[in-house]
Amino acid sequence: MLHLDTFSIPDPPDSGFAVDEKLLLRIATGDQDAFRQLYQNTDRTIYGFILSILKNPQDAEEVMQETYIKVWTSASSYHAQGKPLAWMFTIARNLCYMKFREQKHQSDVGLDELNGTETGEFCPQIENAADKMVLKAALETLKEDERQIVLLKNSSGLKHREIADGLGMPLATVLSKYNRAMKKLEQYLREE
Repeated sequence: MLHLDTFSIPDPPDSGFAVDEKLLLRIATGDQDAFRQLYQNTDRTIYGFILSILKNPQDAEEVMQETYIKVWTSASSYHAQGKPLAWMFTIARNLCYMKFREQKHQSDVGLDELNGTETGEFCPQIENAADKMVLKAALETLKEDERQIVLLKNSSGLKHREIADGLGMPLATVLSKYNRAMKKLEQYLREE
């Protein structure tokens, strides 16, 4: 059995991916501390990604829990490729689609979400229910991949390169989709 602590492989600068990959390998051996650390490194990013697909905070939290359970139980099937976040995104995306199928969930904003009973749930910085509704409507104008990129960048704080690696897209594509999406949002908000 390979013990990671016997090797001292330096991580490239600003590379959380190499660290997360080592954590996944340790998780495969049942290391709970490694799992806890991986969760702390990725929870905001994974949640933002799931929320960008489901558009429902309660469903996103549920799928996020399922995602980490799947990561724990499937870590041994991870093949080191240098892209652990992409592997986790794939698990999360599959669970999101399973959620859609199970509940025949419609992506349109429901009336119960618009009543503003739980302010700040979609985006903690937005406490005003009217602002929350406008933001949701603005995000609805974006294509799914644009919405994911915007939310990963702005709510999870990922860099464009990290988003590109995580989604398996070229950096130039992520940059152009992000810029296009921000222009759409700006135009929508100006019209509102």
